[in-house]
Amino acid sequence: MKAKKARKAIGIIALVFAAFILATVAVTAIGSSNNIKKARSFDKVQIENQLIPQKDEDGNWTFTTDEEFKVLQLTDIHIGGGWMSLEKDAKALNAVAAMVEAEKPDLVIATGDIAYPVPFQAGTFNNKTGAKTFAALMEQLGVYWTVCFGNHDTEAYSYFSREKISDFYENSGFKYCLYQRGPEDIDGYGNYVINVKNSQGKITQSLYVFDSHSYTDGDYFGIFWKYDNIKESQVEWYKANVKKFNEQNGGETVKSTAFFHIPLAEYRDAWYEYIDNGFKDSENVKYIHGVAGEGSNIVFPGIGEDSLFEAMTELGSTKGIFCGHDHKNNFSVDYKGIRLSYGMSVDYLAYVGISKLGSQRGCTVITYQPDGSFESKNESYYQDKYAPKYEKEQVTMQEVVQVDKVPEIEK
Repeated sequence: MKAKKARKAIGIIALVFAAFILATVAVTAIGSSNNIKKARSFDKVQIENQLIPQKDEDGNWTFTTDEEFKVLQLTDIHIGGGWMSLEKDAKALNAVAAMVEAEKPDLVIATGDIAYPVPFQAGTFNNKTGAKTFAALMEQLGVYWTVCFGNHDTEAYSYFSREKISDFYENSGFKYCLYQRGPEDIDGYGNYVINVKNSQGKITQSLYVFDSHSYTDGDYFGIFWKYDNIKESQVEWYKANVKKFNEQNGGETVKSTAFFHIPLAEYRDAWYEYIDNGFKDSENVKYIHGVAGEGSNIVFPGIGEDSLFEAMTELGSTKGIFCGHDHKNNFSVDYKGIRLSYGMSVDYLAYVGISKLGSQRGCTVITYQPDGSFESKNESYYQDKYAPKYEKEQVTMQEVVQVDKVPEIEK
């Protein structure tokens, strides 16, 4: 009798669990479908004399203009794509659309973590849903856009691999997406260049996009914050492109900027030097704007070594790097002649309580001049000029307390 009751209890539990799974699958499917519909509900951005890129003989997307060229950097959008994140995903879409509409950029670059398929926060393992939702929004807005991968876009437990998501962005027939998988003999997915030329055919700016990879050293789930680095094959690819473009420009060094997700160790080195000098400019560091709000460790770069920054300083082409990853950092400093900048994050989901905070949320506007020089500015989403289609949420504009002492363990 007891055994029969036990089997019956187990059967009831199994039925309840199965019902719960079916319900969450149904809610996720319906909710995600509704968010894709919401993404397609925004109006097309009206850009006067919109630039239309063409592929050059090497297969690189190229814009041609004798005027300013405007890039809007978005980062860490974190679309969960599951039943637990539907409301926050809708807020992220609303924010992105408002900022793109107001800025009317020639190109949007999303520097990683577009998707956030972490099941205990999003309620799904499906990382393609976040990518599909973002792509639907950008195609609806009708602005040229591209992405690089972050650590969350393809988690170890996600349904779809980096290769599959890369294929989705590159081969889904999107009209405005400029993403390219890049050379197959180079580490990672999404190493490519977008060039800006003037009407005489001279390259005025190269935009390098890198895959900064994900986790390393056995930290498959990112529990210990062991992040990877740019690989040597990518550095060699970068160096070869710089030299090739210089030759195409008659030997003149082509100015360039770089975009990827995980910051280089030089971000940490620069900010630590700035702290050690009493938050004043030093021989190597010139403060430009922003704050470091990530707590005691401040910057979370790859844990290994890479030679990208050294290659950049040696060749003298790249004058700026733009990354994401550390959501509450939005500082920009000039370090040894290269501007190291964090984009402002969009994230409503990943950091606990971040949906109710506002000081870190926004975008970065980068304006390139015809001579290849540039200026960048971080813009808060909570300005009147960003007027979203749907109601903008109320948040606390928190005061950021910056660490004023370099952690001993990191010195």
